[in-house]
Order: sequence, then C-alpha cells, then structure tokens
Amino acid sequence: MKRREFITLLSGAAAWPLAARAQQQTERVHRIGFLANDPAIQNSAIGLSFLQGLRENGFMDGKNILIDWRFAEGRPDLYSPLADALVRLRMDLIVASTAPATKAAKQATNTIPIVMLNVSDPVSQGIIASLAFPGGNVTGLVLDESSEIAGKRLQLIKDAIPEISRVAFVMQPDEPYAQHELQILEHAARSLQIRMQAIAVRRSEEFAEGFNRILHDRPGALLVDDSGLNFSNRSLIMDFAIRNRLPAISTLKPYVEAGGLMSYGSSVPDNFRHAASYVAKILKGAKPADLPVEQPTKFELVINLKTAKALGLTIPLTLQAAADEVVE
Repeated sequence: MKRREFITLLSGAAAWPLAARAQQQTERVHRIGFLANDPAIQNSAIGLSFLQGLRENGFMDGKNILIDWRFAEGRPDLYSPLADALVRLRMDLIVASTAPATKAAKQATNTIPIVMLNVSDPVSQGIIASLAFPGGNVTGLVLDESSEIAGKRLQLIKDAIPEISRVAFVMQPDEPYAQHELQILEHAARSLQIRMQAIAVRRSEEFAEGFNRILHDRPGALLVDDSGLNFSNRSLIMDFAIRNRLPAISTLKPYVEAGGLMSYGSSVPDNFRHAASYVAKILKGAKPADLPVEQPTKFELVINLKTAKALGLTIPLTLQAAADEVVE
C-alpha cells in the first residue's frame, strides 16, 4: 500500500468515532409529561414497568427521552394547572393516568398527543370518538369496569364471607365514572342478595364523617373505588377497616399492600408497560387518531392472608388457589 493511501485510510478510520459521537449528540431527545395522582408511582413497580416498556421500544429516560412527572396528590382541581404547565413547556407527548388527568390534558391541548391510562368508558365521557377510531389527539388503554368485573369483586366477597348481606362502597362521587360504577355494582349486588351502601367522600376532610356513617350502619365489608382521592388515602382507609374488623376489597393491589383483604382488577404494572408502547409508536411517527384504544387482557386476584387472620376470617382454599398472589 502506498504511503499516501495508508494515511488517507488512517485518517478516515479516525474520523468514524467522531462521526458516531456527532450522530449521538444530534439524536433527538423527546420530552414527555406524565400527569398522574400519586407521586409514589415514579419509583414504584408501576413506574418501573413504564420505564421498562420504554426501554423495550428503544427509549431510555435521560438519554433520548426526558420525563416531566406531575402529580395532583389527591386534589382533582390541580390537574388543569398541571396540564397547562406541561403544554406551556411544549412536551412532545403527555401520558395521563385517570379520567380527570386525561380530560384536563385534552382541554389544555388538541395538538400534543395524549396517551391515557386508568380511564373507564372514555367514549361516554367524551374523551374519544370510539375505541376502534379514537380520533383527535388521545389514545391509550382503558379500564374494563364492566358489570362482569364489578360482579366478580362482589362474588369474591361473598365467597370469602358467605353470610354477608351489606357492603359499603367508598366513592368519590365527582369522578366522571363514579355514578355509573355505582349503578353497575347495584345491579350485580341484587343477584347476590347484597345491599350496596354508597359512602360519598369528596375531600380528605370528609373521611371522618364517612367512617362514622359506616360504623353506624355496620356493613359486612368495604368496597373501595380507585379514585385518586381514595388512592392517596389508602392507608387511612385500610387502617380504619382493620381497626373495625371490616374486610376491604378494591381494584388495585396497593390497597392490599396497605392492609386490605383482597383486590381484583387489571394488572396496573402491565398496563403501564403496555402504555409505553403507545408512547414509542407516537414518538416514531404514528398518529393517536390511528391507534385503536385497547382494553386490558390481564386481571389479577391478590389476597392478604395476614389481614384475614387479623379479621378472624378463614379464606377458603379454593379461593386461595385461584389467587394470582397471596400475601402471608
């Protein structure tokens, strides 16, 4: 090889790492806002599932994507200003967990893509046009709160406590889906000969009054909706339930971890991981209007045997065998 050719080849080889570094430096960094209720999400199994889903689709927080986390912390009135702030910061995409968060984000922008989570019946709430053709700038996953799922929770209570005849439903009545959920539960309860008692709580200060109503009527168990207010106060609710020997069932596993007896609902970590795939598709060029909204496919039953023992309950072995997870 001639000396001039060797120097040219050597120079070109030396330039390759510089070119690669330049390409890395110019790789676009996407900014997404994450609007939710509970700050614990960020470092919990739920948040880690979301980050894992992003990595599986080629996005890593701090490298080619930056996440701006915003939390309402049990105050629905904060969703709108938090959403407005994310829009002002010109996010490339907003992930919204719960219906109030999604509606606030949609009200704040009709151009920035929105991936929704933990929303029941978004069509009737006016968030999307249909599941198959959402239209607009919103897509994502929904909660399957059908009569079958609601009936399953009540059936689980009946299986654990066959003699039960009354269940108190702790709910945030101002949530968009709350009244419809109560109707679904009342319909399911009739076939099980269970009477539903609605305990409406709108603010944290109202839990004391709600607890007094429960103590006065003495239901056989508590059913807790998954509103942001209840979730933020789950330890308070579960402590009350255990002190007063009330079995509690909910949609989400964190209630069981806080002392609830059972939870039955879609796998939240799985939902968040799947939502990350929507984020990736949109950041790679897909339009939200063209991505059908999906329903969860994985449901989990979690039973807390430690709580059952504290309540003096013996959970049937058949019910334990059906559980996806048992806390002992």
